Amino acid sequence: MNIVKATKRFEHWLARHTNVVEADLRLKHERMAESPFLFLRATFYRWIEQWRKVFPDLAVAPEVLAVGDLHVENFGTWRDKEGRLIWGVNDFDEAYSLPYTNDLLRLTISAVLAIRENRLSLPAKAACEAILEGYLKGLRDGGRPFVLGEHHCWLRDIAHGELRNPVRFWAKMDALPVARGNIPVSALSALEHLLPEPGLKYKLVRRVAGLGSLGHQRLVALCNWRGGRIAREAKSLVPSACCWADDSKGVADIQYQTIITHAVRCPDPFVELRGHWIVRRLAPDCSRIELAALPVVGDELKLLAAMGWETANIHLGTPGAARRIRAHFNRQKTSWLSSAMKTGIKALSEDWHAWKRAMA
Repeated sequence: MNIVKATKRFEHWLARHTNVVEADLRLKHERMAESPFLFLRATFYRWIEQWRKVFPDLAVAPEVLAVGDLHVENFGTWRDKEGRLIWGVNDFDEAYSLPYTNDLLRLTISAVLAIRENRLSLPAKAACEAILEGYLKGLRDGGRPFVLGEHHCWLRDIAHGELRNPVRFWAKMDALPVARGNIPVSALSALEHLLPEPGLKYKLVRRVAGLGSLGHQRLVALCNWRGGRIAREAKSLVPSACCWADDSKGVADIQYQTIITHAVRCPDPFVELRGHWIVRRLAPDCSRIELAALPVVGDELKLLAAMGWETANIHLGTPGAARRIRAHFNRQKTSWLSSAMKTGIKALSEDWHAWKRAMA
């Protein structure tokens, strides 16, 4: 099955599970054609459909509850229940039981594609080594969340970049279009549950964000509360695309809440799965960090190593994962990750060029 047919079949499956936003899907199709990096971000369904065919050896590695669609722009910040600023993976829409190699390889491929597209500026070999080193250290030490207080000052500086300025953030929120048409009652209920007190009046707007989740409904409640602005977002969720790739006939559980509960993590108390809606607080210091927002500070190797460590934090939520992963890892050739990275980029590039031709 080629990329065009796979996309049509996946989107047909998606429409059976949620009310898709057709305009957002068209935008997704356009952005998929822009670059291999954006194509990778947008097409986890294709990645997982091809996984066993392209990487047969890695597909039999020990399984963990994995992020699934991990990449270098799937990281951000939030506040934990103590009010501390935390950095880590911030999107688990595709969480599923997968070989641990899936997350490592996707993260590495995304880093190399980002380098090729001048989104990062370091050697590809060094990027692979940094991710792997961070991951193995995280496994060895039992993991540890990234609390941006007295530790990780360099990462805190990145998190407090100019693009996270509150004035700019709220201006962006105010520019969102008012939500019209049929609004699901379940979405309103989920949003109102997360507001600080009942009966608050709010403005309901629609938000377009991400790439892999383009087409899913995103609704944001904006209101004033005790002298300042607050925002809550509800995003529609469906089972992981892994269920589509496995041709699952049953109703699969959404693993979002499970993975954030069990990972080595200081969770965001404002993130909740309510039915088929993931609701969260939006704020200047509570959002995804894009590569374009990173200051040029020469800490890219440290950042990739931190991403590797955070990946270990997630995988350690699966009981016994560290022992099984280390045993499997020690049996692999030293070049397994870089070799798989090259194979994966070749397969992805072929799909991307085919998609560009279809969109021309």
